[in-house]
Amino acid sequence: MSRRVLIVEDDRDISHLVALHLKDIDCEVEEVADGPTGLRRAQDGNHDLIILDIMLPGIDGLEICRRVRAHSEYTPILMLTARSSEVDRVLGLELGADDYLTKPFSVLELVARVKALFRRMEALQSMDSSDDQ
Repeated sequence: MSRRVLIVEDDRDISHLVALHLKDIDCEVEEVADGPTGLRRAQDGNHDLIILDIMLPGIDGLEICRRVRAHSEYTPILMLTARSSEVDRVLGLELGADDYLTKPFSVLELVARVKALFRRMEALQSMDSSDDQ
């Protein structure tokens, strides 16, 4: 089953690299390079995962994360950012990010974290569907 991933990253090289590796694991990828467009696309609710940079033109990734979490539709968020201080990591997680990876990053680790988030969502969905029966 193909997963839909939104990448909100203003560095085109990083965005393309991430997209290339996510396509290798059968993901359908949409790349966005600025905050306002990223927020609009994230709020449409049609993604299985959002990969989000913090430092973006227009609206920063922390604000996008906060606004996405204000909606009832849950989408996992992986922060991928150069901001690596403990305060930045804690703030990202407190605002609702599910995972936080700092640049420079290992592509293999990123793919492993993405797979882990997908497994977690599948487990939650299977628990929800068994509760409905």
